[in-house]
Amino acid sequence: MAKNEDRGGATRREHHAEPVVFPVRVAAVDIGSNGIRFAAAEFSTLSTYAILEEERFPVRLGHGVFLTGRLAPAAMDAAIGVLRDVHARLERLGVAHVRAVATSAVREAANGDEFLARLQTSSGLAIEVITGAEEARLVHLAVRSRVPLASDPWLLVDLGGGSVEVSLVDGSGILWSESHTMGSVRLLEELTGAADAPGAFRRLLEEYIATLRIPSAARYRKPIGVIATGGNIEALARLAGHPPDATGTATIETGELRALIETLSRLSFRQRIDELGLREDRADVILPAAMVYERVAELAGASRIVAPGVGVRDGVLLDLVADLTVAGGESDRHAREVLAGALALGRRYMFEEPHATHVAALAVSLFDQLGELHGLASADRRALLAASLLHDVGAYVSYKRHHKHSFYLISESDLAGFSPPEIQVVANVARYHRKGEPAGDHESYAALPKAAQQRVRKLAALLRLADALDREHGQRVQAVRATVGDRVVTLTLAGEGDMLLERWALRRKAALFEGVFERELKVRNERGGG
Repeated sequence: MAKNEDRGGATRREHHAEPVVFPVRVAAVDIGSNGIRFAAAEFSTLSTYAILEEERFPVRLGHGVFLTGRLAPAAMDAAIGVLRDVHARLERLGVAHVRAVATSAVREAANGDEFLARLQTSSGLAIEVITGAEEARLVHLAVRSRVPLASDPWLLVDLGGGSVEVSLVDGSGILWSESHTMGSVRLLEELTGAADAPGAFRRLLEEYIATLRIPSAARYRKPIGVIATGGNIEALARLAGHPPDATGTATIETGELRALIETLSRLSFRQRIDELGLREDRADVILPAAMVYERVAELAGASRIVAPGVGVRDGVLLDLVADLTVAGGESDRHAREVLAGALALGRRYMFEEPHATHVAALAVSLFDQLGELHGLASADRRALLAASLLHDVGAYVSYKRHHKHSFYLISESDLAGFSPPEIQVVANVARYHRKGEPAGDHESYAALPKAAQQRVRKLAALLRLADALDREHGQRVQAVRATVGDRVVTLTLAGEGDMLLERWALRRKAALFEGVFERELKVRNERGGG
């Protein structure tokens, strides 16, 4: 397996067997930068469950990574010991279904591949390295299960050891999301020692964190509040005298948070432990974390922060049980999540949404109708959906060569629902929606494994047809019906007028499709026009 496939894997697992029935036992492992979180649960419905066992292990994988770029041997050994223990617990509890994810520390470490291989060999658990966008999706899933988000937007901030994911969300999904390399451990590692004078560390933190931004109100509705996740916000709420309520949710006023920042700034590491009762691995990172939360609240104009007491681990549990128990429904659910993530990215680059969504609808319609011809899987359908929605985002840079700009913007972005290798597939499909066909001397295409290259060719061929069907961005072609013969594929168009321009565009863009599928493409109108 190629190196880039080792690290990413598929963030989705296709379940071809019959779905399991309730009750079902599942487990989640979140391998973070400041700790490893484990939970096993028994679900009686899709959203109702009881925790069987849970624990947080204080293994700081981020220590050193954000300065040296490598995981420390002692930290790796400690994590391997934890995962061995987790495996034994799973067997004792009779849990057969587990998903283990790793975030920024492993994602960025030069020796991350070595670590993942050792983990799997020692524990028997397959570890997925997920993107910041996937972290945001999982956290939103968890938060939505506890907080009634409804239709009003909230600013959701998930602060980990290595990164902070800031998202604008409502009950329907993620409207905008961005991952910043501004985690609590990273801030501590990078800034400690840079300023030794009293108070200088806090001033340096303030200047660093001031670079954090959120979308302007001109592009999105103003959030009605801030929801924060992560162990630090829960600890801060407790310090302010607000333990979780019966639902597990706590609230802290921003004025209280500012007062805590003043207190924490005056106390030494040892005083935070002795006087405030903080754990050692919390006492050093809580000040940077508090300042990040305060900055986000300031940007949102929020007077309080809601801490629902959930995180990535909880999202993994909910996501996994839905995959296992929904008969034939997981593909539709994943498609909705991909749709939300791609729309959020497209809106960031001010794409032409009516055209993008229309092309995407036509592309997946062709995919569904031509299944026997292309032989691809539901994961490829989701890749086509994302690429279709984002094929024109490069126009944000310049319309000239915008297909290449689209490739760059997608390939350098986090895209919820996809691993890093799969994002490269999506980016390449979008890149080939126009102009030249995929070729071995194109660096980005040549870097893909052979199987991925074949997928790109097939998906790009379908995207080209769908894009041609909305040549003038007027959505005149309302539907397309595909009929497959031994040597011919006939597309029958339903829409407004004679659709001469769209039929002309289809013929111009047919070469890749005809070459890949070895069928001549013919086009006709629904009422018999040739």
